[in-house]
Amino acid sequence: MTGDEEAQPVGVGVGVGVAVGGGGERPLLLGVRHHGPGSARAVRAALEAARPRAVLIEGPPEADALIPLAGDEEMRPPVALLAHAVDEPGRSAFWPLAEFSPEWVAIRWSLEHGVPARFIDLPATHTLAWDKEEPPAEEGPAADEEPLSQPVDEAVRVDPLAVLAEAAGYDDPERWWEDVVEHRGTGGDVFAPFTVLEEAMGALREAYGTGGHERDLVREAYMRLQLRAAQREFGDDVAVVCGAWHVPALRRKATVAADRALLKGLPKVKADLTWVPWTHRRLARSSGYGAGIDSPGWYGHLFDVADRPVERWLTKVAGLLREEDRIVSSAHVIEAVRLAETLAVMRGRPLPGLTETTDAVRAVMCEGSDVPLALVHDRLVVGDVLGEVPESAPAVPLQRDLTRLQRRLRLKPEPLEREVELDLRKETDAERSRLLHRLRLLRVAWGEPAASRGSTGTFRETWRLRWEPELSVRVAEAGVWGTTVLAAATAKAESDAVAAQALAEVTALAERCLLAELPGALPVVMQVLADRAALDTDVGHLAQALPALVRSLRYGDVRGTDTEALAGVATGLAERVFVGLPPACPALGTEAAEEMRRHVDAVHGAVGLLGEGTAARQGDEGAHQGGTGIRERWHSVLRVLTGRDTVPGVIRGRAVRLLLDDGALAQDEAARLMGLVLSPGTAPGDAAAWIEGFVGGGSGGGMLLVHDERLLGLVDTWLTGVPAEAFTDVLPLLRRTFSAYEPGVRRTLGELVRRGPGARGSAAAVGSGTPGYAADLDTERADAVLPVLRLLLGLDDRADGDTNDLVEMAR
Repeated sequence: MTGDEEAQPVGVGVGVGVAVGGGGERPLLLGVRHHGPGSARAVRAALEAARPRAVLIEGPPEADALIPLAGDEEMRPPVALLAHAVDEPGRSAFWPLAEFSPEWVAIRWSLEHGVPARFIDLPATHTLAWDKEEPPAEEGPAADEEPLSQPVDEAVRVDPLAVLAEAAGYDDPERWWEDVVEHRGTGGDVFAPFTVLEEAMGALREAYGTGGHERDLVREAYMRLQLRAAQREFGDDVAVVCGAWHVPALRRKATVAADRALLKGLPKVKADLTWVPWTHRRLARSSGYGAGIDSPGWYGHLFDVADRPVERWLTKVAGLLREEDRIVSSAHVIEAVRLAETLAVMRGRPLPGLTETTDAVRAVMCEGSDVPLALVHDRLVVGDVLGEVPESAPAVPLQRDLTRLQRRLRLKPEPLEREVELDLRKETDAERSRLLHRLRLLRVAWGEPAASRGSTGTFRETWRLRWEPELSVRVAEAGVWGTTVLAAATAKAESDAVAAQALAEVTALAERCLLAELPGALPVVMQVLADRAALDTDVGHLAQALPALVRSLRYGDVRGTDTEALAGVATGLAERVFVGLPPACPALGTEAAEEMRRHVDAVHGAVGLLGEGTAARQGDEGAHQGGTGIRERWHSVLRVLTGRDTVPGVIRGRAVRLLLDDGALAQDEAARLMGLVLSPGTAPGDAAAWIEGFVGGGSGGGMLLVHDERLLGLVDTWLTGVPAEAFTDVLPLLRRTFSAYEPGVRRTLGELVRRGPGARGSAAAVGSGTPGYAADLDTERADAVLPVLRLLLGLDDRADGDTNDLVEMAR
């Protein structure tokens, strides 16, 4: 748009409007496109020219009391009116408004000029109750869209904008909208576009009826009643801002009795309304919002700039690309502007639109690549602007408590995803962690745990935070559990524990209660856990439940939580797994055996943590008695599994490997067991499964084969002796096993196999001249690493300590 064209912008929305010139028809009906900057400017110009005594706006009338908040200094669009059922907060609806929404412009104009503003659409109490048997949709009605309970099997709905664009010969409604609205002036008559488009909407309604919007009949009946009431109070000097599709219906003559008959018997629920922040991203159609637009960031730019919109837009793009370390100069911007203008002329458009500017950015600034262009679309065309609402806006008590905590802990809700590293040894970070964990229990997914890049210690957490507007609904929904985050999370955890179906669900819930520091919920959770554990006899269920339970024991050190009761339940659960595991393993199919192998791995890791926790609680004296005792019982179970031929090979192989890793099985014995399994008397399929259990599953088996000549030799000899008819059966297992190794490990194994027996790089192969290996251990070089190991293990104060103690600590 040029400066001259901007002076008298035009605008209509999804359709038409009604309109009057200086002394035309009354009341003044202004049909708009929701979230259309052209409509917004046109509405402002029309209101300035007509100076009505009252302004009526499409929206829920229960929100009339919230209109003054739109003039608050702390109110920053985009925002949305949120309506939710008091008794069922999850049933909700939104009416989003951006700075360039005509309804928002009308509200602001009314407040600035002291003119009464009222909402006249069907009340939210009916909107929320409509089709209550249908599950509520994610988004609610905004402006010209249907209530969120609209049935999906209704007649095909007509998009007036698309129909008008097609009639004008356009295949893209957005391009048509830009050409006829955003890029053209009004020629001095601010009411002309509304008049013309009302005629177009009238013709469309004659051709399509309600166009699939059957509930519009009821909504429009209510709007006519509200318009009559306003005319009785203010006379005909009233302006109505509504979706252009509704204008012919509001102009149509209908009796009061007929309108009231349409409203008779409508269902009702008790509803609360408030303002909530919204984002440009949630205005986009890709988010699922029915009245959304493709490019809210672009439309916001068109509404904000006073002149040279293309030049200013491409300057923004250049700034973004420079922030991403792309080389973009002023010459690039100048050339992109010229290209966009040339494309507009070639395509017969009055001014460059988003299509032309995007093509210019791709060609000039992105060198033809769509990768940086995707960033431009995400960050600028759509955008991540997050609105703000004042503290005085009504809110459920839980929301107020959450807002207080967010402010005190300096955790500002932001639409852009960001990572936050928390050190739980610091009180503020510990409180942040508790808040995020409590919100997760309440299904308010503001933060999601992520893998920490800096440390694997239990004192550190990493979170990905991203605030979405619909989380306001989740907070309102969670308000039924309590008035504070702590009280609500406690009540929700207790309810979830009672309703849990599986034992693993209860143990996971116990872990989450410890993470969220909910001492009030733990007694209930622990009682349910003990009851379920006593009744559940399925070893798989017990094995699934144990890891989460044992992980929870570590939080007592970092968070200062008493975990004694939890430790007792975990130990009892482990003992039941030890007893039930051997009888549960024989005669398992392939998939069941693989699942049981995963259970064995999980229990092994849990036993290690449980042993450490028992030792820590009992002190140094009881370390070997408590922690070592439970590990020894587990090792006995693994030995039983290794010696039973009826146990699937993948489980037997894994049991041998776990014993070997723990030092509970000599390397010679492991080699002997492998030799027995890989003997000609064993079926090739069972042998391959044993190998997969022993060296597969991401357990570091590749490095074991690299450093142990005997084991690699056994595998090599067995594999070369597999009969041809059986080779195709074992190949998938072996491929799955060895393909999981790192490329370097696979390359080294291939080299060792190529060299052949006796030259695999062990100390015994030195005579063959294998580079990098000596005949004996170089103790002087080995001792050189001991100081570093002592520092890593926190043993720097025991510089003269026994090397055996160091080795034991490392193990």
